[in-house]
Amino acid sequence: MSKILIRGAKVLGGDVQDVLIDGETIAAVGTGLDAGDATVIEAAGQVLLPGLVDLHTHLREPGREDSETVLTGTRAAASGGYTAVFAMANTFPVADTAGVVEQVWRLGKESGYCDVQPIGAVTVGLEGKQLSELGAMHESAARVTVFSDDGKCVDDAVIMRRALEYVKAFGGVVAQHAQEPRLTEGAQMNEGIVSAELGLGGWPAVAEESVIARDVLLAEHVGSRVHICHLSTAGSVEIIRWAKSRGIDVTAEVTPHHLLLTDELVRSYNPVYKVNPPLRTAADVLALREALADGTIDIVATDHAPHPHEDKDCEWAAAAMGMVGLETALSVVQQTMVETGLLDWAGVADRMSFAPARIGGLPNHGRPVSAGEPANLTLVDTSYRGVVDPAHFASRSRNTPYEGRELPGRVTHTFLRGRATVVDGTLA
Repeated sequence: MSKILIRGAKVLGGDVQDVLIDGETIAAVGTGLDAGDATVIEAAGQVLLPGLVDLHTHLREPGREDSETVLTGTRAAASGGYTAVFAMANTFPVADTAGVVEQVWRLGKESGYCDVQPIGAVTVGLEGKQLSELGAMHESAARVTVFSDDGKCVDDAVIMRRALEYVKAFGGVVAQHAQEPRLTEGAQMNEGIVSAELGLGGWPAVAEESVIARDVLLAEHVGSRVHICHLSTAGSVEIIRWAKSRGIDVTAEVTPHHLLLTDELVRSYNPVYKVNPPLRTAADVLALREALADGTIDIVATDHAPHPHEDKDCEWAAAAMGMVGLETALSVVQQTMVETGLLDWAGVADRMSFAPARIGGLPNHGRPVSAGEPANLTLVDTSYRGVVDPAHFASRSRNTPYEGRELPGRVTHTFLRGRATVVDGTLA
């Protein structure tokens, strides 16, 4: 592999430095580095971050290749600055055995655009009745450490307790989709003023908050780790803050769309805004931003949920829930967190690289931009402004809530172990 010199970038938004990549490794970081025979990338004014890590991605393969494949999903990830993604288990067949998680892991190896770490299902078939092969998945080639029935809640307290006890043996973590099913039967959007005016079934905040409260207490009782997926309400923030004050080993994520969009958008009846958990109120959005800034919420995770055109281009009640997010996540975080002064770029690096890699147990990602570290890097033109056009997405699906919206920032280069996967904003 050839040498690459990134010249004049603001490392983590701070000092202007040169970064020399030699093979798969960062060889040197400093000022006035000699280019020698290296390919030079002039990066004046741009921000250099560690490669982003997404703890919550739906790649759909196997079974729903009409929505996404591991190849197209990882191309989308690279375009968004990601060098590693965690693939959720709600595939067909469900990733509840060593065989399926190994299949996904190998497809990631073959794609070459970013590392793919499978997430194993907590229960067989996501049915919430019987624990899946947690140990076998951990011992497989995929070395699974994160388990989730995402898309469904592990609502049985006994099953959740047993899962927490089981994964504790090998340092694993259970990632919970917090949704009390009886409280959300027929739910179409956030329960509140807008749902009442539109006559749509409501998804109450307490349906999320009650499960989170139960699960942090279970994690404390067992002495295990629990992670809360796509936290979306101000009340949930307060529960996580309380749990952390007690020393409970809980982490939480927020999606970009919950940092920006509100349930007022549902007035359009455009199914692109239909998502689970639903878009909440402006007060919830502000609480989520503040919690991400102060560390109560640990990470940003995309919940990238691709759907084919026919599953979204229909009446609201029949539409699938979910949004694509890998290619716009960093731009939304720049707008909602950096440009508002809530986070600096070092904070973004923590929430979108260091912390998710640590939670998911990826030792070679989320590393400092320092000599001797793996060259997993993302270069961002933060001065760029552009209108989102899903026709240019690398994802197979186009269900973005940001179509036609101007967002800041553009990933110009992504490097996976020193190899460019994106060059000048184009997939390599």
